[in-house]
Amino acid sequence: MSTEESKKDERVSPYTDEELEYFRDIIIKKMEEAEEEVNALQRTLRESMENASNESAYSYHMADAGTDAQEREKTYMLFNRTKKFVKYLDDALKRIDNKTYGVCKVTGKKIAKGRLEAVPHTQLSIDAKLKRR
Repeated sequence: MSTEESKKDERVSPYTDEELEYFRDIIIKKMEEAEEEVNALQRTLRESMENASNESAYSYHMADAGTDAQEREKTYMLFNRTKKFVKYLDDALKRIDNKTYGVCKVTGKKIAKGRLEAVPHTQLSIDAKLKRR
């Protein structure tokens, strides 16, 4: 492959360094909030498991045990979802670092600033997202 072809394949962010830093700040703030949520969910899961092991089978109603198990499962699913969100945010920071942030991976066009402010980890423009539905 010639150097001209490799440059053509290389996507560069349509945003200036100042704009990329603006997005970095948004992402870092969301990441901090999500990590706090992950820690809170982890504490909730740990406490729930400790309480479940402390309960006697004879002093605890089966329906209550079922409800507790269901709540633990919901908390665990939320925990996993939030961890995945943190990874998406981390990936977005990497795209900022390598200057590929803000480019739609489907169309190759600039993702609107408003969309990135609302969903800073997105890799799809509105057009690409709507076509996927």
